[in-house]
Amino acid sequence: MSQILRDIKTRIAMMIGFGKTTLSEDGGNTQKVQYHNNMEVRDGTIRYTDFGFSSSLPAGSDVLIAYLNGNRSNAIIFASNHPSSRHQNLKSGESVLYNQWGLHILMTEEGVVIEAKDKEVTVNNAKKVTVNATTEVLLNTPILKVTGDIIDNCEGNKSTLKALRDSYNKHNHDVKNVQSGGSNITSEAIKEKV
Repeated sequence: MSQILRDIKTRIAMMIGFGKTTLSEDGGNTQKVQYHNNMEVRDGTIRYTDFGFSSSLPAGSDVLIAYLNGNRSNAIIFASNHPSSRHQNLKSGESVLYNQWGLHILMTEEGVVIEAKDKEVTVNNAKKVTVNATTEVLLNTPILKVTGDIIDNCEGNKSTLKALRDSYNKHNHDVKNVQSGGSNITSEAIKEKV
């Protein structure tokens, strides 16, 4: 009986382990990771992540490993951390989505901050993008480029800014201080076109 208890104790002691990743393969239905610890180097270990979120672990990431039934040949990775890129000093209730290069989306009580670290941000294949802001939208940029037309006050106005600009550039103003006589001058052309 004591041998059975020793076997059970050994299996329980071997149910959880710690390791460091050396590489990660993300091409299949499940991500597979190679890790090492003081007992072994193991390749092809399945890493489980929460639905809707996926990441590829950088080499040197810490991983927690569960050995099902205490069997070291039946391992899964269920938690991970990359200490050098972990976002620090979060306040209670805050969440952040980040990567090893410092890009992050920080959700705080005051609002949401997206840090792109001077990289491009792209929204693809959206049929329509709506931004609802209660007071204003501010774009701090030296130039704003739009490939199509812009309509302001769109709920009541059907004219585009291009149509308004074309109309403005074609119109004339009445001439001031016109002298009587047979002069044919009727208006002044605008000085600056937009």
